[in-house]
Amino acid sequence: MTGHDGDEDGAERDEEAAPATATDGARYRASVPEMDCASCASKVERSVREAAGAESVDTRPATGTLVVEYDPDATTEAAIRERVEAAGYEVAETTTETFAVPSMDCSSCAGTVESALSRVEGVLDYDARPASGRVVVTYAPERATRGEVVAGIENAGYDVVESEDESPSAWRSRRALKTGVGAVLLLAGVAVEYLGGAPPVVASVLGHQFTLDWVLYVLAAAAAGQTIVRNGWYSARARSLDIDFLMSAGVLGAIAVDLPFEAATLAVLFSVSELLERYSMDRARTSMSELMDLSPDTATVRRDGEEGTVPVEDVAVGDVVLVRPGERIPVDGVVREGTSAVDESPITGESVPVDVSEGDEVYAGSIVEEGYLEVETTTPAAESTLAKVIDLVADAERDKSERERFIDRFADYYTPAVVALAVATTLGPPLVLGAPFETWFTRGLTLLVVACPCAFVISTPVSVVSGITSAARNGVLIKGGDRLEAMGDVTSVALDKTGTITTGELGVTDVVALNGQSEDDVLRCAAALERRSEHPIAAAIVERATDRGVDGRDVSDFQSITGQGVRADLDGVTHYAGKPALFADLGVDLEHAHVKTDGGLAVGEVDPMDCEHGSYLDLVNDVVPRLQGEGKTVVLVGRDDGDGVELEGVVAVADTVRPEAERTVARLRELGIERIAMVTGDNERTAHAIAEQVGIDEVYADLLPEEKVAVVREMTADAEASEESRLPWNRTGGGVAMVGDGVNDAPALATATVGVAMGAAGTDTAIETADVALMGDDLTRLPYLVALARRANRVIETNVWSSLAVKAALAAAAPFGLVSVVHAVVIGDMGMSLAVTGNAMRLAGIDPEE
Repeated sequence: MTGHDGDEDGAERDEEAAPATATDGARYRASVPEMDCASCASKVERSVREAAGAESVDTRPATGTLVVEYDPDATTEAAIRERVEAAGYEVAETTTETFAVPSMDCSSCAGTVESALSRVEGVLDYDARPASGRVVVTYAPERATRGEVVAGIENAGYDVVESEDESPSAWRSRRALKTGVGAVLLLAGVAVEYLGGAPPVVASVLGHQFTLDWVLYVLAAAAAGQTIVRNGWYSARARSLDIDFLMSAGVLGAIAVDLPFEAATLAVLFSVSELLERYSMDRARTSMSELMDLSPDTATVRRDGEEGTVPVEDVAVGDVVLVRPGERIPVDGVVREGTSAVDESPITGESVPVDVSEGDEVYAGSIVEEGYLEVETTTPAAESTLAKVIDLVADAERDKSERERFIDRFADYYTPAVVALAVATTLGPPLVLGAPFETWFTRGLTLLVVACPCAFVISTPVSVVSGITSAARNGVLIKGGDRLEAMGDVTSVALDKTGTITTGELGVTDVVALNGQSEDDVLRCAAALERRSEHPIAAAIVERATDRGVDGRDVSDFQSITGQGVRADLDGVTHYAGKPALFADLGVDLEHAHVKTDGGLAVGEVDPMDCEHGSYLDLVNDVVPRLQGEGKTVVLVGRDDGDGVELEGVVAVADTVRPEAERTVARLRELGIERIAMVTGDNERTAHAIAEQVGIDEVYADLLPEEKVAVVREMTADAEASEESRLPWNRTGGGVAMVGDGVNDAPALATATVGVAMGAAGTDTAIETADVALMGDDLTRLPYLVALARRANRVIETNVWSSLAVKAALAAAAPFGLVSVVHAVVIGDMGMSLAVTGNAMRLAGIDPEE
């Protein structure tokens, strides 16, 4: 609409001025097969260092691998490759592939796998993720085949499966069968030894008599311990001091010193512990598998006039997919025919179905509740919004939180220390004091079991995976454990206005009818005048009239009045719509706009004043300033009937506040968020009006993108300097979450401790820019995110400290004979592993509607 002064100028300025998103340093790994000597490596290093932005260069001629840390704002991977080629060496193509390894369910297992992969020629990078049971490997196909990579993993003692469905459950695996046999033999041995009198002698070798119970115990250890010893052998080859190696040493050592009962007990109980840990990890992984099951495997496609069912990965951009009631939409696309209510909760977390019709976007994984849709595919299945969510959730385990890194560092010292203590306990008293070797060997064996750090090492990743997957199912995408941890430490929140607190769409908020007109009369005239304009204010008025079913009027002799408004003849009568200043220029008395009783006030809390001529409104000093003070744009409507211009009404238009915004701000305060600020490019008057409406008392308005960054930095500094953030147990300090639309607010999102993008479904930029993406436009997911992150941090800390406390108690008691191998396995390993996993699974129970 020409001539109207909208309150969206600041928001539009944001869009135009927003610079590129800031990014962190990146790592580039390349295979350079011909770089096979120190001289070659030196030449490559010197050449690469000439590339601007190359921060560190690591050449590894033994494996033909190049690792470069670089600034992505200053250089690219292509530029680095060019520098390698400039030195006279070719860069081999690489492939990154994810392998499913369900039996890899602890950090110890992951370390063994990574150690095995490090010795595979052509493998450039690897990332074992025990919480999800996956290994991500980057390798050069010219130097290593997929089969060799798989062999490398399996050489560590872990099977690679093509699909997790191929892997049997913990209780149906071969290990479960062997453990069951071992348990039966162990119980039989106990029965023979303690219930049947003196055990009969089965055999005699070199003067040593082997009784039936001894044989049963050894057979039990052999059956239940076969997998343990095999994995221990792989760990020894990988020079990994992990739980499999320790338990193998314990079982074999017990048999070697003629303690078959201890060997059998350790083998059976540890195998049961491993099976229970596998079972609990499978449960934790189920929620991630449910995400993957949201997208159908096949799609019904119409091609050349014929319908056919094809694998979803074969659906091409532009194909028309047919979706019937009750089916899931297989791809992202645009509706070309049909209408239906669509359940988008798998993507956005919004429980209320959305009505879609021709021209509306739909997302893969959504459910068509009724009606029939024909959807034109806009992205391949592998690039759909759901696919991006699944990939990012699967990758979330890659970015370790500060707590997880601390635990990993602690485990590096803890295990060797306890193993050393176990050796000292076993050998010290017998050698120094002449104490019974059998007694102290048993105590040392108990310490060997206690040395396993699995329970407290797995406590963090399983909590992270549980929390992030639960969030994804509720429409909140968290891009890593470090972001989840940081969100839990946030004490301040900065909210953009347009598109975050408000919907970002203008709407009519007030209609004041004057001089005998009704609300419909005012809207009918205003919509007819504005219908030819493309201005957002005009569109809002037309939409309101359409929603009310107001009839149109014949328009002729349309004219735009620059900077003021518009005029046109409606049914032969001249009408005006525009700023109050336009009507003041036309000679209208805006201080005494009369209100006749047959028209009255249609909308708005406006009290008319009385005078000798009747009731009137003071538009200049009362109504218009009040509406503008609420952040609304005022449009007056009037007609010229030949005797002068007479006002027909006042229409107020504003960016509509999200209905959940006030409740969200209140809930954030209940959760202990100390500081909530509005950070917007909109004008001061509008910003304060919206802030007051939703309960925000700190406002920064009229900001350019770089000024938003400055505000976020100031808030971050204040949060980190707060008294609470300096407390000894708060390692990370306070932080600031910036919530915006992911595009206009990209610099501020990147600067904040945690950047949260609103309405990211279907928006690549928002998903890529922010640390957290609220997939729908539901602002209530923000308090849910805070609550989830804080509980996740509490769960992680509870798991870590309870595990350490139990391990410390057992380690302290073992040398004094106060605990046995049974206690160490059942309580210290099996019990704590189950406890921390079960505690982590509680994160799935947080209700986003609370």
